Amino acid sequence: MHFTSEHRLDDDVLEREFTLGEIPGILWTPGASETPETPETPAPVVLLGHPGGLGRMHPRLVARAQACVAAGYAAATIELPGSGDRPALAVVDEARADLRRALAAGEPVTGEIVDRLVLPLVERAVPEWRATLDALLALPGIGGPAGFAGGVIAIGVRLAVVEPRIAAAVLFAGSFVPRSIIEEARRVTIPLHVLLQWDDEGNDRQLALDLFDAFGSKEKSLHANMGGHTGVPRFAGEDGNRFLARHLK
Repeated sequence: MHFTSEHRLDDDVLEREFTLGEIPGILWTPGASETPETPETPAPVVLLGHPGGLGRMHPRLVARAQACVAAGYAAATIELPGSGDRPALAVVDEARADLRRALAAGEPVTGEIVDRLVLPLVERAVPEWRATLDALLALPGIGGPAGFAGGVIAIGVRLAVVEPRIAAAVLFAGSFVPRSIIEEARRVTIPLHVLLQWDDEGNDRQLALDLFDAFGSKEKSLHANMGGHTGVPRFAGEDGNRFLARHLK
C-alpha cells in the first residue's frame, strides 16, 4: 500500500489516498488525539462499497467515512474495476449499454444482461477487496474485526461468503443481482442490515426481496424506505451505523 496524498478534513479526520498495485483507494482515520502511527487502541475498519469511480462518489463516501471515524472506526474504499480512471471493462460496458436500451424501451432486463453486467465486477472486485483488507490490517492503528457497508450488493454478498474477517455487513440493495448470487447468499451467516429504497428506479425490487429471503444469517433485518435510488433518509444511515457498532466494538 503506497500513500500518495493526505489532508485533514474539517472535523480532523485524516484522509489519505493510496494505491495498492494498480488499485486506487482512500483511507480515513482519526486525526486529532491519536495519529495513525501512535494509536491508543487499534480501530476496527469498515470497507465502504460503492458503484462507481472515486471522483464521482467522493462526496458521498466522505460523509459515510466521517460517520465511521466518529464512531471509532477506520474507513476505507477502493475504486471499482472499470470505473473512474481504471481501464474500461468492455464486457461490462456492453452489458450496461444493453441494460440502458432495455430500460429505455420498457423491456424486461434479462438475466443474461445482469450476469454480463455484474458477475465480471464481482470476480475482479472481491479479490481486490481482500488484498486491500490484508494491507489495511498490516497498518498501525487498524485491527479487526472488519465490516462492509454499501454496494454493489452482489460484491458484498460474495465478500460475506469468502472473507472470514468480515464480522457484519450493511448492504445497499440498489443494484441488479444475478440469480447465481442469490444462491450464494444461502451461505452467508454473518449479521446483516439491508437497506432497500422501495421506489428505486434502477433496481428489481422482487429480486432484492428474494435475495434477502435467501440469506442464511440468523440475524438479518430489512429496512425499506419510500423513495428513489438517491433518496435514502439520513436516519437509515444512522441505523446502519448503530448496527455496525453492535458488532464491531
